[in-house]
Amino acid sequence: MEFGLGIQSDKSPAEYVELARLAESGGFDVVSVYHDLLYQPAIAPLLLIAQATERVRVGPAALNPYTLHPVEIAGQIAALDLVSGGRAYLGLVQGAWLDALGLHEDRPLTALREAVTVIGQLFAGDRSGFAGERFTLAPGRGFQYEPLRREVPLMLGTWGKRTAAFAGEAGAAELKLGGSANPELVPLVRDWIGSDDVGIVLGAVTVVDEDGDAARACARAAVELYLPIVAGRDPTLELAPEEDPPLDRFVFAGTPAEVIAHAERAFAAGASRIEFGTPTGLTTARGVELLAQHVLPHFR
Repeated sequence: MEFGLGIQSDKSPAEYVELARLAESGGFDVVSVYHDLLYQPAIAPLLLIAQATERVRVGPAALNPYTLHPVEIAGQIAALDLVSGGRAYLGLVQGAWLDALGLHEDRPLTALREAVTVIGQLFAGDRSGFAGERFTLAPGRGFQYEPLRREVPLMLGTWGKRTAAFAGEAGAAELKLGGSANPELVPLVRDWIGSDDVGIVLGAVTVVDEDGDAARACARAAVELYLPIVAGRDPTLELAPEEDPPLDRFVFAGTPAEVIAHAERAFAAGASRIEFGTPTGLTTARGVELLAQHVLPHFR
């Protein structure tokens, strides 16, 4: 049972450092930074976080091969791995809101497959080249430096059956259900993956506070950005037309005791990690403190 902290990339350099240190001292296993469209690129906060910590794994949740070429993705993760001393992971996802850029999300699984191949060859030092439908790496091309590791852990983000199966085929370390806090979805996705070797991460908007009602109200406002993307993708829900989805399927929210109970259900269903996402509390720092002081110790 692991815990991650998911941070939105809209903060100052000092805030990233403060949150990273709070998370590490509070017992978190992973610190992730979102790479949402038109927010700060994840790599900048991640480099600050890597320098401010010694133990936690660090990575983007997640990059996508539609706005960033796999060669650039590989280079960023290699740099993060070096700065963190071998603690980087790579989060890859199809991406969202790409229509705002005039980008067409055609054949997303092909894009992910080819990105994973190109990135893997670069890290492995394989200069044989690659010619795919979307991406090409000419023979003889490769890193012009030695990466710290020849492979970094891969996390794929998806709600789709085919991509979940690819996570198993590709040997991904984790599959993240971004925007989901629904324990009922975990065993279903495990069947899609077809392997017990891939960890399943539930990552969602989180608000924890001593005032449970205030926490839920804050979470409801925060999740509005994501609900149009994820609400229709949960096959365990059978919603009537115009019916609002139940809040607790998409957020971790309430008092520390309520969040503990929710996390217990998620782990009992087979989740290997929970990523408590932004804003974490009525203020981010206070939310991280409450999680570290009350929620995580319950599971240690």
